[in-house]
Amino acid sequence: MTFLLARLVRIVRLRLPSWRLPLAVTVLVFLTSWAAMALVEPAGSGIADPGTYWWYFVVTSATVGYGDYFPETAAGRVVGSYVIVGGIVTLTLLFTQLTTALQTARGRRTRGVVALDLEGHIVLLGFTPGRTERIVAELTAEGGTRVVLCAWDDVAEDPLPHLPDVDFVRGDLTRADVMTRACVSRARTAVVDGRDDNETLAIAVAVDHANHGIHLVAALRDLSRRETMRYVSPDVQVVQWHMPSLLSEEAADPGLTQVYNDLMTSGGHGNTYSTTVPPGCPLATVGDVQMHLGRRFSATLLAVRDPSRELEVSPPWDRAVPAGTTLYYVGRERLTPEQLAAAG
Repeated sequence: MTFLLARLVRIVRLRLPSWRLPLAVTVLVFLTSWAAMALVEPAGSGIADPGTYWWYFVVTSATVGYGDYFPETAAGRVVGSYVIVGGIVTLTLLFTQLTTALQTARGRRTRGVVALDLEGHIVLLGFTPGRTERIVAELTAEGGTRVVLCAWDDVAEDPLPHLPDVDFVRGDLTRADVMTRACVSRARTAVVDGRDDNETLAIAVAVDHANHGIHLVAALRDLSRRETMRYVSPDVQVVQWHMPSLLSEEAADPGLTQVYNDLMTSGGHGNTYSTTVPPGCPLATVGDVQMHLGRRFSATLLAVRDPSRELEVSPPWDRAVPAGTTLYYVGRERLTPEQLAAAG
């Protein structure tokens, strides 16, 4: 009987899809064993009753064997052995199919061919060894940020499989199927970091087509092409390629690039300056300086440094600012020590 079951399994395996095979074997063993048990067991045993046999079959085929129901005849015990063998075969087939399915799914995800189901995430398009790892580390530093890394087909497998918050998609980054699998239409930010400026422009066009309202950040080697990128989206934020940290900062906090550009541009709305606290200045603490700069000059103190201490960014308001302390601030004009001394 066991030999016939094994032969039958091999035949059915060729004719049925793999996921149906365990079910087919279970149904076959259940029906044949039920009929055989009804023939060989006496009517008084009750084991072959419809309300009882399904329980006996489940317990026996799973090799648990509670012993509440059992065959009384030798032929019934043979049928019980058949049920046990059938249960072992079914469980083996089931676990094999589950293992295969899990390995296949993991392999497809590792190869970046699985369509994701995400929303409110960051899509990073482009992969450069070393550089991309740094960008991803900064994007996920605060935790709770989901990142989808999209790379070209030459990246055969997920280069960052050890990061649980990073998913991988592979393919032509200018095609709609990659945009769909990476859920660009539901992403909050797209960071385009191409291998050259032409590629970055092409990818940006695809991203804008997939999600016109997305927060789009692009890295360019030649910033003179910024206006060309504006044709894709007037709200695109362009970052110098050699400053990858700005990509992650702009992705996390939209608008920071504009602030940095204004601060670093001569004649902008706010420039960075420094001045020194003169002797006899009535401003004794950081708080005094902040209030005086803000009220009198619409300026903001960023950091302080005195000869005996290191630079301190965003210092506490109660920190003392003795004579000789250097003040770093953002303002519309450069202030002289005499203007500080005139505070009152």
